[in-house]
Amino acid sequence: MRFHSVPMCAAVLGSLLSGGVDSQTEMLTLYSGEELFERYCSACHGASGRGDGPVAASLSTPPPDLTTLSQRYDGEFPAAWVRETIDGRFQVMAHGPRTMPVWGYEFWVEEGADAPAEEETRTLIERLVEHLRSIQAPPADAFPP
Repeated sequence: MRFHSVPMCAAVLGSLLSGGVDSQTEMLTLYSGEELFERYCSACHGASGRGDGPVAASLSTPPPDLTTLSQRYDGEFPAAWVRETIDGRFQVMAHGPRTMPVWGYEFWVEEGADAPAEEETRTLIERLVEHLRSIQAPPADAFPP
C-alpha cells in the first residue's frame, strides 16, 4: 500500500502544481489595476504608492512617490512615460541602470510568452497606468495657503 501512495501523491501534487500555474495565469488576466499594483508594485512603492513599501528601506535607490507624478510633470499625468517605465523592455540602457523589474517581460512570460501574451501584457500594463493615474495627488496649488 505504501508504494502505491507515494506515486499517487506525486501525481496529485504534480497535477495541483500544474493546475495552479494555469489558474494563476488566468487570475492575472482578471486583476484590476489596483490588484496588479498590490501584487507587483506595493512591496517597493507601498500600498498607497508613496514609495514606503516594506522593501523600500533596503533598496539602494528609494522608490519614488507615484502619487506626485502629475505634479512633477506640470499637472499632466505622463501616461506614455509611465507605460514605458513599467514595461521596461524598450528602455535604452545608456540612459542609466534600471532599478525596478522589467514587468513587460515578466508579464509576457507569465501569460505564455507568445503573441496573445503580448496583447495581454499591454492590457495589464495599461491597467497599472490607469491605476496610477487614479491615485494622483491634487495639484499643490489646489489648496489655499
